[in-house]
Amino acid sequence: MKPTRRAVHGILLLDKPAGISSNRALQQAKRLFNADKAGHTGSLDPLATGLLPICFGEATKVAGYLLGSRKAYAARCRLGATTTTDDAEGEVVQSWLVPQIDDAMIEAALAGLRGRIVQIPPAYSAIKQGGVPLYKRARRGEDVVVPSREVEVHKLELERRDGDILDLHVECGSGTYVRSLARDLGERLGCGAHLIALRRLWIEPFRDPAMHTLESLERVAADGDTKALDRLLLPLESGLSGLPELTLSDADVQRLRHGQRLALASAHACALARACNAQGKLVALVEVEATGEVSVRRGFNAA
Repeated sequence: MKPTRRAVHGILLLDKPAGISSNRALQQAKRLFNADKAGHTGSLDPLATGLLPICFGEATKVAGYLLGSRKAYAARCRLGATTTTDDAEGEVVQSWLVPQIDDAMIEAALAGLRGRIVQIPPAYSAIKQGGVPLYKRARRGEDVVVPSREVEVHKLELERRDGDILDLHVECGSGTYVRSLARDLGERLGCGAHLIALRRLWIEPFRDPAMHTLESLERVAADGDTKALDRLLLPLESGLSGLPELTLSDADVQRLRHGQRLALASAHACALARACNAQGKLVALVEVEATGEVSVRRGFNAA
């Protein structure tokens, strides 16, 4: 008989290990917390490690707002070969002898990959065409035509070089594939390249994340103290700290919870704001019009 799931609310900053999918990491965390509802914000490939925010309960409502956030990675790539997946998990497509390349040549190649660029995602990716992920089509041997997309690369810097191995620091926006950056860098250098390691360092607004591993969660869960586990969670408000905050009276909170629009002369117009009660607890995501009229975009239960 399966144990009864419990209501858990908050955000777990999970340090995903290499070798498992983001969904498997999510399911393991959900099992350890015995949570009835959970979701993650932005997949990491099985090869990758690092920050994977897991949203429990009411926090799943803010997951979509975290997906568009700026992210930072430590990326390691190898020059001299391309692969089917653009990383070390794929089969080698072509190999080259790596020519004499100095740091100035690498910098020139990196410079062309910064800013607002057009990128072709890997054929082995979760992007869907006709409801089917591209990686499934690629594994079936189908000819996969991957549409290009515009992405934002805020930073792309060489941190260290050891022969044909390059360590890069990457800061980018949503939808950017670091695997594609490694592939395109190799193309610009004329010798091919692919990603061999990737670690996500942070996602806004979690710039200095205190991450928890599955092993550390296992140890806490083994003691059977659910309160100790819950103390590892961040409040869902923390995932929206970049939005302006609107503090409401208890009476206005009740009006908002009943779907009524508010008229607040002191409120500043904004497309999205956090409406909180006097204790700083999130009540709703709201839009504030120039007239001071406040309307709900996403409400939260008083959990």
